[in-house]
Amino acid sequence: MPPSPSPSPPALWLENVSHRRDDISVLNDITLSSSARRVAIVGCNGSGKSSLGRLITGLEAPDEGQVRVFGMDMATDRAQALMNVGLIFQNPDHQIIFPTVHEEIGFGLDNLALEAAEREDRIRSILARFSAQDWYDRPVTRLSQGQRHLVCLMSVLAMAPKLILLDEPYTGLDIPTAARMRRLLDDLEQHVVLITHDPQELRGFDELVWLDEGSLRAHGACESVLADFLEEMERRAQTC
Repeated sequence: MPPSPSPSPPALWLENVSHRRDDISVLNDITLSSSARRVAIVGCNGSGKSSLGRLITGLEAPDEGQVRVFGMDMATDRAQALMNVGLIFQNPDHQIIFPTVHEEIGFGLDNLALEAAEREDRIRSILARFSAQDWYDRPVTRLSQGQRHLVCLMSVLAMAPKLILLDEPYTGLDIPTAARMRRLLDDLEQHVVLITHDPQELRGFDELVWLDEGSLRAHGACESVLADFLEEMERRAQTC
């Protein structure tokens, strides 16, 4: 009888992860594992949400412990990190660095060392997917904030990552633009990790990670953890 196939590694795997910034502890002994398709990270300001996101994407390395995404160590294998995880910042102006749309989308593809023809095909294909073919040569400065958010999403999707992490992606968007972004994200095939402080954004999420002062307060089914999170937030509001 042939051996049983090895189980696939979890989408997210963190073991005893601690991290400091300027000698201040921002994450303390975080251990969790998840293969859920939709995971959200919640917590108060300063709880470590964005710091955890930077570790998941490999932008920073933990001071202790390991962070793996689909089995890859995000801190040591940057080439695989780019293929595994795409990141969308809260403010698109902190992410976009090139003057035109096609240059911005192409920048990420340059890191994948694609042939010129495939690179161009991916740029035009992702623009067509979002009915934005006429944006090819458009200066980024002529786009609205919502359109710049969309350029960031297209840039990430063109690289075909397995997981996309979004840090407060709806901040500054008007209601119609935010609604369109939600629909786009709902339709993604990739695993999604959403960092948010707004419980209204958690519709359809499978699991919730609750950080509290840099520590893991709870991790589990979204509905259950969210109820506990909201109860605690209400308790703190009454004692302020």
